[in-house]
Amino acid sequence: MPAHPLRFGLIGTGRIGQVHAASIAADPGAELAWIADVFVEGARTTAARYGGKATDDVNELLVSGAVDALLVASPTPTHTDLISRAVEAGIPVLCEKPIDLDIDRVEELRPRVNASGVAVAIGFNRRFDPAFASVRARVEAGEIGALEQLAIISRDPSAPPADYVGVSGGIFRDMTIHDFDMARFFLPDIVEVTAVGSTLFDAGARTHGDFDTATTVLRSSTGATVSITNSRHSAVGYDQRLEAFGARGMLQVANAGTSLVSFSGASIVEARPPYQDFFLERYAEAYAAELREFIKLARGEASTSPSFDDGRAALILADAAQRSATEHIVVAVDLA
Repeated sequence: MPAHPLRFGLIGTGRIGQVHAASIAADPGAELAWIADVFVEGARTTAARYGGKATDDVNELLVSGAVDALLVASPTPTHTDLISRAVEAGIPVLCEKPIDLDIDRVEELRPRVNASGVAVAIGFNRRFDPAFASVRARVEAGEIGALEQLAIISRDPSAPPADYVGVSGGIFRDMTIHDFDMARFFLPDIVEVTAVGSTLFDAGARTHGDFDTATTVLRSSTGATVSITNSRHSAVGYDQRLEAFGARGMLQVANAGTSLVSFSGASIVEARPPYQDFFLERYAEAYAAELREFIKLARGEASTSPSFDDGRAALILADAAQRSATEHIVVAVDLA
């Protein structure tokens, strides 16, 4: 007899909250039972669209007895508190990245999470992108020999609002953190970080002392390296590429286009429409797969969901990159 759908409590109904609400509503293994947001109209609107009860009080959701799992999509400063409360209530939780902007708060929470036995996953959805996952599986199978170099290119179509930049924690903790996790997906044992950042075009980054352009090199304990190229703008659309290189060959992931149709004529050949515009399109499948994998974890089944420790490791790398770019030094890291 099939298990009943997992009853989800969703906290936060902003842009990423809407992505998760849609994923929960579309998955036969899940249902949206409760939605909490301090802006209660957002919760009510989401409940009207996808089902569930709306509240502006997280505690009402947590003590309702009608929630089997929690999905945290609220602002970053709320994450550690909500993970802590979920663990205390014995409710499995999937929390958006990053866990926090302050590594000390993460370290303080870590022993409680690891001793609790409660499933905690962090939302590094890109691990579940079919193309990236396929490359990783083929690398693991030895198709290109030992991995020597990994190249990740990640450029957003346009810079975020200046107000967001001011509270984001900076490009490394906000944007590159996805790439740090992708690096560890292939090479978990990173030991050294070197980063260079520039502010070339974004007034918001300049106002808040952030970078809009960055290049980071990671070195693993084996000597294999990862290069990460980031920019807060891209005239060609959402630029998301990856290359894994070894002695026996390379595996590459190209950008996703908006059409398979191209035009060729007397003055131009194979002209194509732009790449997909943003993460909502590019990673739609990844978000759905991320949820499916978390449902397994919440049910006590074998799962590949990124763990709390994966979230901690990505933040350590982000902090090291920030220090490296600011102080112009190479930073050694210990992810144990």
